Amino acid sequence: MKKPSAPAITSLPLSPDEERKHRMIRYSVAMGIRVVCVLVAVIVPGWWALAPIVAAVFLPYFAVVIANVSVERSQADVQRPGGIVPLYPPQAPRADQSAEKPREDP
Repeated sequence: MKKPSAPAITSLPLSPDEERKHRMIRYSVAMGIRVVCVLVAVIVPGWWALAPIVAAVFLPYFAVVIANVSVERSQADVQRPGGIVPLYPPQAPRADQSAEKPREDP
């Protein structure tokens, strides 16, 4: 029976702290955009203020959805060093072995 192999460090998911950090950054960027939308809605006159107001109203929902999408590392198989390139070069014929077979004279 084959023994299960331990996961490689490159195939492990992000630590909870790193994942939380990425989610907080994405949420903060989205909320920063919302603040800009509110400021633009105050500055822009007339009906043009409607677009940033609508964006500021609906952006928190999308910010939460975007922030909760998990970060997945690429799940490519990791090759061992000799898996792609051979570890040892091909063996050259030794000096005492000739490339040709000896002839037998009749």
